[in-house]
Amino acid sequence: MMSRDEPGAAQSAGDSTSSQPGPQNWLCQAAGAVAPSGGSEPHEVVSVGAAKVSAPDQPGPQDRLCRTAGAAAPSGGSEPRAAGSVGAAKVSAPDQPGPQDRLCRTAGAAAPSGGSEPRAAGSVGATSSRGDYGRAGSDHTCAQDYAAYTEAHHGTYRRLYARQSALLPGLACSAFIDALPHLGASDTIPRFEDINARLFPATGWQLVGVPGLIPEVPFFSLLAARKFPVTDWIRTPDEFDYIVEPDLFHDLFGHVPLLFEPRYADHIQAYGEGALKAHALEHGPHPVPGAVEMLSRLYWYTIEFGLMRDERSGGQMRAYGAGLLSSPGELAYCVQSEEPQRTPLRDTADLLRCMASSYKIDSYQQQYFVIDRFDTLRALTEPDFKPLYQTLNTGYSQAG
Repeated sequence: MMSRDEPGAAQSAGDSTSSQPGPQNWLCQAAGAVAPSGGSEPHEVVSVGAAKVSAPDQPGPQDRLCRTAGAAAPSGGSEPRAAGSVGAAKVSAPDQPGPQDRLCRTAGAAAPSGGSEPRAAGSVGATSSRGDYGRAGSDHTCAQDYAAYTEAHHGTYRRLYARQSALLPGLACSAFIDALPHLGASDTIPRFEDINARLFPATGWQLVGVPGLIPEVPFFSLLAARKFPVTDWIRTPDEFDYIVEPDLFHDLFGHVPLLFEPRYADHIQAYGEGALKAHALEHGPHPVPGAVEMLSRLYWYTIEFGLMRDERSGGQMRAYGAGLLSSPGELAYCVQSEEPQRTPLRDTADLLRCMASSYKIDSYQQQYFVIDRFDTLRALTEPDFKPLYQTLNTGYSQAG
């Protein structure tokens, strides 16, 4: 979400979050931001011969928000940092133990922007002080109150759309660029029902309104039912470059276009189903500690910050993660910079590495996982993940 394109030194992907996060007391610590159990050396790196794009050294309060699939945000005024070990039952933010250990809710993290686009933040099991939760039903969804949008709201959407869409050529994957027009007119906030009239026939998905952040199990359940939750309110003009929660623009622009891609859409549903299973494993008669946390790292490195070799662009590096596509800064950095490590994601060994990898919540990522095609995502989520959780819980080392 928000950042300020300031040049600075990069940190290794295996590090925890910055020891100087700044006044980010609102920042949610990423559910998967734990150190790999084996201090690994870089694996295969996908090189890009491009000019350097530096990550900010002092990102400040607006650079990193996160919401990853199984986590809750710290509710107090502390400055959380990643802590813990792979397979641990809980990963606690310092000074904020307890229910907040699960850290940020997934499906909507906007990208840290090198310029201004806010990163979506949120907490599982928490409610926003902003959304009207009185309008939500038992499934935590609500109807889009389209009449409540003012000209100022439409103007904010128009400006955000124009800024971000201009950055996509040469950086976003072809499937995203092709599908973006399905959102409808760019000068007014779209009606969810109008998008659904195009989306459901294409992939069987539907958008549902939510007043803000919702608990993890209802969130996973919606994804498993091919229903994508979209926040029904949009930021104010004063929040154009900084917002602490996912809003309508982030959810629509960052996530919805690729729901028109059948293979990607199937992966999102499979992720929801897998997350429900992971939650059940954690809370079952024979608990598997850390299952949702481990799975959340896969979400982070694919749905939020995934890169791919775009076949239609001659195998060029392109972004497909929503957190990248909605970020005016990290979108260029992830594709063009020589700084980050780019690791292939093709098989079970790569999957284990991904699920054991820490990630950044207060600066640009220093590691990205790269798929060859969307079929890879679906294939990776087909097997039973329980053996993977057990492997990660028994001393898996990325170097091993």
